[in-house]
Amino acid sequence: MTPTNILLLISGYFLLLMLISYFTGKNDSNEDFFKAGKHSPWFVVAFGMVGASLSGVTFISVPGWVADSQFSYLQVVFGYFLGYLITAFVLLPIYYKQNVTSIYQYLDDRFGFVSYKVGAISFFVSRVLGASFRLFLVAIVLQQFVFDAWNVPFEVTVTLSILLIWIYTFKGGIKTIVWTDTLQTLFMLMAVGLSIHFILAKMDWSFGQFLASEEFKEYNKTFFTEDFFAKNSLIKSFLGGMFITICMTGLDQDMMQKNLTCRTLKDAQKNMVTFSIVLVAVTFVFMLLGALLFIYADQHQIALPLMDGKPKSDLLFPEIALNSGLGPVVAITFILGLIAAAYSSADSALTSLTTSFCVDFLGIEKQPESRQKKIRKTTHVGMSILLILVVISFKHILDTNVIDGLLQVASYTYGPLLGLFAFGIFTKHQVYDRYVWIVAIASVLMIVGLANIPVETLGGYAFGYELLPINGALTFFGLWSIRKK
Repeated sequence: MTPTNILLLISGYFLLLMLISYFTGKNDSNEDFFKAGKHSPWFVVAFGMVGASLSGVTFISVPGWVADSQFSYLQVVFGYFLGYLITAFVLLPIYYKQNVTSIYQYLDDRFGFVSYKVGAISFFVSRVLGASFRLFLVAIVLQQFVFDAWNVPFEVTVTLSILLIWIYTFKGGIKTIVWTDTLQTLFMLMAVGLSIHFILAKMDWSFGQFLASEEFKEYNKTFFTEDFFAKNSLIKSFLGGMFITICMTGLDQDMMQKNLTCRTLKDAQKNMVTFSIVLVAVTFVFMLLGALLFIYADQHQIALPLMDGKPKSDLLFPEIALNSGLGPVVAITFILGLIAAAYSSADSALTSLTTSFCVDFLGIEKQPESRQKKIRKTTHVGMSILLILVVISFKHILDTNVIDGLLQVASYTYGPLLGLFAFGIFTKHQVYDRYVWIVAIASVLMIVGLANIPVETLGGYAFGYELLPINGALTFFGLWSIRKK
């Protein structure tokens, strides 16, 4: 598939998103931008959240990770499922009871101004980095397979990508995103299903033959229980996944903002439970695709694509979809799936960052009504510029698989949020609010120190995703130490 054809396909897809934006953004009100008027059907939110949670990271990076990790990522995903249930039945009732626009307003009510700002800053840093990880992954694919052919610099690719997102979200905000996410999830799942179908046909295998093959057995080990000290051991991965979900969904303005657009708490809970079941199944299909890609690459002597002279497993899926002769259907659906994955996470991240900054830092709800819309629009532009700068910087500093890097960052940045909300929900103590920021910084620094202890020093123990609950526990005990008697 030529770069010109890919660009035409992207343009057509973008026009479709603009059409949705036109109908959903007619009011151009802050109420619709932040809460969608609280009229979103729960099943639409649930289906759209699948795509937003998967994003470009799952679409490309999870299949590319199979060679190194086999199916061990599913251990984390099973933990996700329990985390979603906790989010649905512990956190959502609190948010609906308080009728918040930003979920960090809970911390203001529970502890005070400093705790509120610590929570908002933790989210802000986490979401900027998380969204940038996802955008970076898609940008490098577009760069390698489209814009390099025209000698377009990477910086221009990133700027154009975020500019397109800004254009179709600047009026409708979360109201637009609830509906565009639905379309994007559909394209993403269609791309994966058709890719599996056509690769199997090319290999002259049925799906059953693939699952029974000796080649598949080299990749399909799921549970790692032999060595608790290993980073990918079952218990550590499961608990890490559970806490990652509680933080990256339940304590994350991006994901919760969509849930809070549902009419009632009951609808939001139905959305969360349905979404969690579907997400586990869909992630398993992505793992199957990853194994199939590496088997296909071995049989056809397809080497891992290079990026800056280094093999990059994240680029194997696009390499096979676009350049291995599978046909135009696979190429077209892959591009649609890729762009859907990019936009379904990036557009909601941009909107949630705008919401959080307006509500948590600028106090937009306390501003004169005549200025509120202007504040929102100016902030939306500022958040777009910030994402551009961070994504561009990743090209020069990132040297890990993107899904692994994303989860590592979550271990550092979401810990203070976990500790703050846990202390607020499970104790009745007040704290000396002015010291909360010291507790948060100290816990993050201790986690960074733990993560960098050489494995040999700990008798072979390798820290993994359990760093997140440890971070939350350190924050919790730090808050306990500054509680009011």
